[in-house]
Formats: sequence, C-alpha cells, structure tokens
Amino acid sequence: MNILILSSGTRNKIVEYFRKALAGKGKVICTDMSELAPSIYLADKHYIVPRMTEPGYVEVILDICKSEKIEGVISLIDPELSLLAANKERFTEIGTKVIGSTYNLCEMSLDKYEMYKWLEKHEYNCAKSYMDKEKFYADVETGKVTYPVFVKPARGSASIAISKVYDKETIEQLFEHNEGLMIQEFLDGQEIGADVYIDLISKNVVSIFTKRKIKMRAGETDKAVSFKDEKLFELIKKFVGEAGYEGQIDIDIFDINGEYYISEVNPRFGGGYPHAYECGADHVSMIVNNLEGNVNQENVGNYQEDVYMMKYNEVMIMKKEEEKDEK
Repeated sequence: MNILILSSGTRNKIVEYFRKALAGKGKVICTDMSELAPSIYLADKHYIVPRMTEPGYVEVILDICKSEKIEGVISLIDPELSLLAANKERFTEIGTKVIGSTYNLCEMSLDKYEMYKWLEKHEYNCAKSYMDKEKFYADVETGKVTYPVFVKPARGSASIAISKVYDKETIEQLFEHNEGLMIQEFLDGQEIGADVYIDLISKNVVSIFTKRKIKMRAGETDKAVSFKDEKLFELIKKFVGEAGYEGQIDIDIFDINGEYYISEVNPRFGGGYPHAYECGADHVSMIVNNLEGNVNQENVGNYQEDVYMMKYNEVMIMKKEEEKDEK
C-alpha cells in the first residue's frame, strides 16, 4: 500500500507518522513545489511538482498515482483540498482514494462567510459575520454587536491578513483598499482545537481529541493542553453528522462562559495534530486501516487529560551535492 502526501512542506511529523503506520507494508511518497521542503526527504520517495495553480497540475499528480500505484492521496494545504475533491472520480478510476471531504464542504470550509451562514442556519453558536459593512454598522447601532471585531478575507487560511479593529474609520480604510473582506464578531473566550476522524467507510465519528490552546503562532497552535468534555464531544458528533465531513478534520471552537461556539473547520490535518497523535489519537493508522477495507471502532476521548504540547524549531542540514533529484 502506497500513500501520497501532497504539499507536505514542513509537516515532517505527518510523514513520519504515515511511515510508522505502514510499517514496511508500503511506501510514503511526498510532493512539493520546492526542493527545500524538508518533509520530502523523510519520505520513501518524493517528486518536485509545479505550483498547484499551474495548468496540468492534476495530470501530473494522476501520473504519479498511476506510476507509484498509490492507494490513498491527501493534501496538507487548504486550496488543494478542493482540487482533489473536484477530481475525485478521476483518481477513483485509477484506483486511488482521495482522503477527504466533498468539494462543497472543502469550499465551504475555505470560505468563512459561507461557513457562518451554514452554522447560523443550523442553529449552532458562532461569531456574527458580515460581508456588508453597512449592515454591520446598523447592528452596532442597535447593540447586536460591539467593537472590537476582526476584519479578514472571507476566503483564506493560517490567519493571513487578519486585523483586530476598534473603530469604523479603520474598517472603512481596510474595505477601501481590499476586496473580499468580512467583519467577524470578536469571540472573547478560551480557544479550543479538536482533531476529529470520521471513518471513511462507516461515515461515523470514531475519534475526537480536544485541547485548550495556550499560545498561537502564524495561525497554528504553538502550545496547548489536552482535556475532555462529553458535552463538547456530543456537539462535535452532531455537527459533523449534519455537515457530512469525512476523514481527518480540524475544528476551531471557543468556550464562552460554558457555551461552545464553532469557529472554523479545516478538512485536513491541522498544525497541532502531533499533540493528538502523541496522546494516542492515531488517526494516521485509522486512515491506513480504512484503505485496507476495515472499519475503525469508535475511540472517542481515549487519551490522557492535562498533557501539554510545546512546539519548537528543528533544522535539516543538507549539502548541495546531497540534494536528492526527483525520484
């Protein structure tokens, strides 16, 4: 069984986990557009590929899947999730399983305003959001929302180009110089991350790991501590069941005075997933088990509480003559 990880970048741990899960039963193959992506050198084999927006990119990936007899393919970056989902049938035809959610769910997850509309329609607690700044100003006047607020691109990830705003003048300036912005209510509470695995065969939630975030860096969890709450587990099961996500997802949640607010969903491995894995939530092995045709048994909350994760930097050193050519 061979697995292909697209856009692996600096996600070295994910590559290591897949190699460990396969345990000699197959190969982990990675792609990236850069020869300086450290994770590719931990794989059994790697390919340098064009930027995903280049014409013919999907054909390049399909050719790799055919030549390497890939059984499962995943991506670690948000825009590529939609691309894979949109071409799911083409991969299926050559015997490769796209590990992830549907195209519509990937697109909704990438568009924060569309996610807000879905959450509001299905009556989940969430941050009030506006594409129309005049409607926002009207709600400020009636006390439905107050400053500060976040102004951010409706489509985007990794907390890129987010501004915390305290007045109307700043909002006007941001909207004047940028397109596609939304205004989002500032949620003042404990931020929580949930790593969730939905079985690819049974479609049931089989694993949930939750952590309280202590410190963030570049949109990813830098320090966190594990905890459990059955009320939160049930909320996640309900939400995932209604939305229809599949495979690995990462959910951002806020605890505000004991009430949980769903913020965002990334239908992929989040940057803080190693915390879950090292605590025993082995979603990588669950993926391998599914690809082997086996249904995973429910294992929700089977991990220790009060386990801390602290990220730190590592380096990979390589002389020019040691650089690996495309394999």
